[in-house]
Amino acid sequence: MSDDQRIYIPSRPLKESDRFGLLSGFDPGTRMLEAGYQVAPPFRPIPVEIVFEKDVAVTLRDGVTIHVDVFRPAGAEKVPVIVAWSPYGKGQGTSPSVMGVFDLVGLDNGIMSGLAKFEGPDPAYWCAQGYAICNPDIRGVADSEGDSVLWDRQEGRDCYDLIEWLGVQDWCDGKVAMSGTSYLAVAQWFTAAEQPPHLAAINPWEGVSDVYRDLVLRGGIPDHGFARQLRDFSFWGNGQKEDIIAEADRDPLMSELWEQKIPQFDRITVPAYVVASYSNTLHTAGTFRAWRRIASEQKWLRIHNSQEWPDYYDQANVEDLRRFFDHVLKGVDNGWDATPRVRYSLLDLEGGDRVDLPAETFPPAGVAPTRYFLDGRSRLLTSAAPADPSTAAYAIGVNPDEVSFVTRFDRETVLVGYPKAHLWVEAAGSDDIDLFLLVQKLDRFGTTLRQFTVPNQSARVHDVTERGASILRYTGSDGRLRVSLRGLSDALTPDDVPEHSFDRTEKLAAGEVVAVQIELQPVGLVFHPGEQLRLVISSRSLLGTMMPGIREYVTANTGQVLIHTGGEHASYLQLPVRGE
Repeated sequence: MSDDQRIYIPSRPLKESDRFGLLSGFDPGTRMLEAGYQVAPPFRPIPVEIVFEKDVAVTLRDGVTIHVDVFRPAGAEKVPVIVAWSPYGKGQGTSPSVMGVFDLVGLDNGIMSGLAKFEGPDPAYWCAQGYAICNPDIRGVADSEGDSVLWDRQEGRDCYDLIEWLGVQDWCDGKVAMSGTSYLAVAQWFTAAEQPPHLAAINPWEGVSDVYRDLVLRGGIPDHGFARQLRDFSFWGNGQKEDIIAEADRDPLMSELWEQKIPQFDRITVPAYVVASYSNTLHTAGTFRAWRRIASEQKWLRIHNSQEWPDYYDQANVEDLRRFFDHVLKGVDNGWDATPRVRYSLLDLEGGDRVDLPAETFPPAGVAPTRYFLDGRSRLLTSAAPADPSTAAYAIGVNPDEVSFVTRFDRETVLVGYPKAHLWVEAAGSDDIDLFLLVQKLDRFGTTLRQFTVPNQSARVHDVTERGASILRYTGSDGRLRVSLRGLSDALTPDDVPEHSFDRTEKLAAGEVVAVQIELQPVGLVFHPGEQLRLVISSRSLLGTMMPGIREYVTANTGQVLIHTGGEHASYLQLPVRGE
């Protein structure tokens, strides 16, 4: 792809942002941090002596110079190094933005040393375990040269160059790994696909794996709320930054630009410890997609029941990650090989979640795709398709602007795997439909069940999750699709996970009834006897925004939407039901 396909806008200096921390200023040199050093209250002191090399210049293959911070254990022993690749500022650990995020989700800032990148590994812990940490300011960020790009194969090539530079440093044993959540996870897919020789392992902890399908045009719908937040408040530097929203407006269909923002999964072969959840409306689909497609023969998946930040910094999970890195980077015989290839969770939403359930695959063995048919008359989900045709309809912009269908379980039922919907739909008074779907759990009285994913359950978090901030409170498995982009990709679509090609537009004619398949987020959910499942269909976003303070999507659709059921238009919801 030629660089002129990207659209750039001016960036702003990092020091003007709330991501500027105590160690963000440009100040090259080597420092010795004594055991007990504390960067500032409330952060915890470091337990061992650390060599801190600040603002080290690294030249990439095209001549651009970036700057990295390296934290490594004092002493002559050579150690492996873990890279935290993101645009968030390598000295951000003490910044107002990081401290604010920890406060929002209910984490104590004192669990960190303040030396870590946002969403990255803490040098205080890892240096004490015999590892170095490298925090780069990537291309276009802070005092690094060049123009920044967003989740692109260019980042994979840049990080390749950094890894190869690190691998031959006189303090490095030649083994380089990567770790981190969100952006730091996404970068790992792109980097591992470039196959740098010194890269020995990756640890993607929830992150998108397709910018078109996961971020800017999920389901073909131009919902740019979080993309705008990412563009405007994540890339701070002295050059230019990529305008992902202008690109999405210009290229609403799959193009070469979007193809370059999909990693080459079949080239990812290094050992991988992948972490996912069912509840992150930004990351879930992409993490599971990447897990399915990467070619690594040694790959492990853990599906947790909370949110990525509390999960990543939980001490037991940090120790679990160390077991993986000790085994694959240092050759330690610590029993990691006996770790189940999949550890999954089942959500109860009533205090009875089950975690760390072992399996060899996901979905686990014994799961059967089971169809529940929509009945437009009774508004029930039934085991057999209704013989008589009927419709359920809603008008856009009025109340109610949704239709739903329910089923009640008479015995304990476990859903674990990939749901999807197959609907027959018609637009009255329009030539297109934006469809938003949500699968909810109801108690036996019909009350919708939801569950916080973060430790903070204060009034403030109730407020921000009432109509949004969906990654902080789990409401159910959702999906979305613009009907004119319903064409499926034969190359991408496995049996139970429909993926659309997004390469053509097929508008609806008056009176035309068309079939659509809609991918829903992976699920692990337990229903007790008497509890119910509800499928909601609407043309507005049923979960609101991903995070607080971002703009909510408003559909341009008008008119009425008809969901056809029964007869020759037997719409159904397919659920992954585990056998007894």
